[in-house]
Amino acid sequence: MSKSLRLGRYVLFAWTLMAAPVLAGPPYLSDDPEPTDYQHFEIYAYGNGALSQAGMAGETGIDFNYGGATDLQLTAVLPLAYDEQGRTGLGNVELAAKYRFLHQDVDGWDVSVFPRLFLPSISNKVGAHHASFLLPFWAEKDFGPWQLFGGGGCTLNHSHDGDRDFCQGGAVLTREIAEGLRLGVEIFHQTRDAVDGKSSTNLGAGLTYDISENYHFLSYWGPGVQNVRETGRGVWYSALLFTF
Repeated sequence: MSKSLRLGRYVLFAWTLMAAPVLAGPPYLSDDPEPTDYQHFEIYAYGNGALSQAGMAGETGIDFNYGGATDLQLTAVLPLAYDEQGRTGLGNVELAAKYRFLHQDVDGWDVSVFPRLFLPSISNKVGAHHASFLLPFWAEKDFGPWQLFGGGGCTLNHSHDGDRDFCQGGAVLTREIAEGLRLGVEIFHQTRDAVDGKSSTNLGAGLTYDISENYHFLSYWGPGVQNVRETGRGVWYSALLFTF
């Protein structure tokens, strides 16, 4: 498997890692521990990509989240993936559940576990053709207009194509600078996900803006700063979030 295709797979894994309320989580690579409110919906119409020497690879799709119970979020992601050669197809469908077991007002921090299952792609052009499983933990602490959140976990990703298990983690600091407008910065690291791969680190900046109570805009850019030739020059993400 080429390095550029492995980079595209990394983007699919990393970006679908995110599903949370508008004040944290997306558009960042790191997630936050806040589940969708009970019996409420959060639906992201999103696009993302990773820029490498071979071109752009990534996906566009729908990230669906529902508050199934108090402190429990159910997630399904339906991605249409594309690679540097312009090939497209259904990517790795994702099923996940976020459960918050510590609360900031009682325990000092919000902490959640967010296991995620990536199904094999049915496309013969894009996506990974084996299942993988991610088990991350995410934590958050609020300080007035400031938010600090992050964490990470490891993915069981072994296959006969040279892929290997890998770990990833990051931290984000955001601040509300005007009503409905929040800016943030992030550092995110991932170990190599293939036998001949390289570790990667990204520094990023993100923006969330509440257009209204039910409509929100999110955007992110994260340039690569480690092994850039092998892992890519940077990643981007943008989405419209519908909450109700």
